[in-house]
Amino acid sequence: MRLWSVHPRYLDRQGLTAAWREALLAQKVLTGTTRGYRNHPQLVRFTPPGWPPPPFPGRAVRVPGTAYVPDPQPPAAPQPRDPGQAITTFLHGIADEAAARGYVFDRSKVLHPPDPDLRLEVTDGQLAHEWGHLRAKLAERSPDVLARWSGVGVPDPHPMLVVAPGPVAPWEVLDDLE
Repeated sequence: MRLWSVHPRYLDRQGLTAAWREALLAQKVLTGTTRGYRNHPQLVRFTPPGWPPPPFPGRAVRVPGTAYVPDPQPPAAPQPRDPGQAITTFLHGIADEAAARGYVFDRSKVLHPPDPDLRLEVTDGQLAHEWGHLRAKLAERSPDVLARWSGVGVPDPHPMLVVAPGPVAPWEVLDDLE
């Protein structure tokens, strides 16, 4: 899962559609309506303060001397939670870029309208790290898009993010193989 801090305008077609899918997945994780990616480090910045991790229904337990078996007392079905404004505003930023390119992303999948006043911080170190990561991806699959942005030394952030001085974010996995 990659929830890009760089402005969606820099993403190629594949990157933009992947960003949409992955942000929708993040919204599902934050509502507690999916089992995967619950502990993904990039979700930290989109999780409302004070929230525990989403519930994990149907977890398996290990009975000593046997294989894993379903929990004999499965928890009650989780009630979907409100994912908060951060991830939904992030999704709208991606959908806005898609619309500017003539794509139609189904905004009915986004649980809230955007909050035009919501801003999250991203460090200049994180933005630079992601810019290098994205440029490497573009060099492999979309050299024409990379060439379009060749003069950009410091990219703009996603519209809901503001840049502050600092290192790569602590939630970033620096040796990832995305």
